[in-house]
Amino acid sequence: MRPRSGVLRGATVAAVTWEPEIEELARRRELAARLGGDDRVTRHREAGKLTVRERISALVDEGSFEEIGSIAGFADYDEQGELVELTPANFVFGDARVDGRDIVVAGDDFTVRGGAADASIWQKLVMSEQRARALRVPVVRLVDGSGGGGSVKSYEGLGRTYVPPLPGWRDQMDLMSEVPVVAAALGSVAGLGAARVAAAHLAVMVAQTSQIFVAGPPVVEYATHEHVDKEELGGAAIHGANGTVDNVTTNEHDAFESVRAFLSYLPSNAWEAPPTAACEDPVDRSEEELLSIIPRNRRRVYDGRRLVRLVVDGGEFFELGSGWGRSVVTGLARLDGHPVGVIAADPAHLGGVLSADGSDKLRRFLDLCDTFHVPIVNFVDQPGFAVGTAAERDATIRRGVGAIAALYQLSTPYFAVIVRRAFGVAGAAMVDCTTPRFRVAWPSGDWGSLPLEGGIEAAYRRVLADSDDPDALREELLGRLEAVRSPFRTADAFDIEEIIDPRRTRRVLCRWIRRAYTVAAHDLGPRRRGYRP
Repeated sequence: MRPRSGVLRGATVAAVTWEPEIEELARRRELAARLGGDDRVTRHREAGKLTVRERISALVDEGSFEEIGSIAGFADYDEQGELVELTPANFVFGDARVDGRDIVVAGDDFTVRGGAADASIWQKLVMSEQRARALRVPVVRLVDGSGGGGSVKSYEGLGRTYVPPLPGWRDQMDLMSEVPVVAAALGSVAGLGAARVAAAHLAVMVAQTSQIFVAGPPVVEYATHEHVDKEELGGAAIHGANGTVDNVTTNEHDAFESVRAFLSYLPSNAWEAPPTAACEDPVDRSEEELLSIIPRNRRRVYDGRRLVRLVVDGGEFFELGSGWGRSVVTGLARLDGHPVGVIAADPAHLGGVLSADGSDKLRRFLDLCDTFHVPIVNFVDQPGFAVGTAAERDATIRRGVGAIAALYQLSTPYFAVIVRRAFGVAGAAMVDCTTPRFRVAWPSGDWGSLPLEGGIEAAYRRVLADSDDPDALREELLGRLEAVRSPFRTADAFDIEEIIDPRRTRRVLCRWIRRAYTVAAHDLGPRRRGYRP
């Protein structure tokens, strides 16, 4: 007999539908939405911080967040098996969209046990990373607390200690060679949470309200007898200057804007080309200022960032790592709507030499662009490696060779515009790292194994020492060699392929970038070498 539709006569709704369970589900979600409770949420907001759900809402496209594991947590039941209380897990994650593009977003809830392991369900963190990898979409980590790291309180409940694991870290490391990984430190971040911030292509933190450290002040005081507060130990002034984070923002909303901007330049994964955008900036735009931006006096500095903005689309330049490795300027921009990695010099800092931390910054940036097939333009003004006792103590040559290795391992297209100096090993690597060479020079180009001024001291040391008037001799030698310094003499020998009017730089680069994207389209997929944090 065919069953009748509808509710049976005399039966209650509960007996024939799942309405009670739906009501129970709604109740559990309501309990989970309370986070750590009203008091803790109030204290969290009074500290100038958004809650984890407010953060996700502020970051992603409106209405796009679909949570996974929304009622996971620690439940208390009465003797009848009825739920009495639910403390949600302090990790919230799910699918969402940013500017219409799919991502996985994950955030720590500091209001529940300060983000410590006692309140975490580690499978959620692992699944968030695995999901991003499986879907081949970017993952954004909103880190606040230990991020699943250990707390000795867990020992008592467990009844034993344990050999510390790093669940999911194989996926996290592989992720960095496959999809964009972004981390924002939004509170006091320690241990595993700090590692999750550092293991990202873009790491940002908020000044004054976020700190990053391996272990917090109590552990530091016990281990080293240092008495420091959180800001002294791991504030933005420290980590913005040492490269642990790329950018420091003034508030959380600015941090989210940085995340969105960064992602806009990158593909969703290494199997795709970077996304192009409509460009209203004429490709043949000629900026008169470029003709004089490099001073004729070689001792004078100029604004490398200004130079970049005069060339790229709309003058928009998303800088990465402005607070560290400061002699090297790195960032993302567009040429004719195509994303491009940009390297330039800041001669106002250490004369623009390649320092130890500048080398680390350069290497990481090259790896980022290579991983996601973003072509690179280098406005070369490189006087060489930093020298002196401090530079030697910093292992400048070892770390510099790491940057050189990254240059020579590049698969993504690379174009060198020699705007001023190219000296020594460091300068040579920047203009000679690709075959065939894609490069041009400005009339201000100045190159060689050593700059004339310093090279004279080395090459003519004995002659100068024996001279009755070393200053006059030095000037005489410099005058004689100055005649051969002209870049036109180098062009005579085809040792520089082309010298261009600086005002034509945008036109030259826009023509190149279209070809570069055609070439890059045939070389998609993860690099065998992998990304090196």
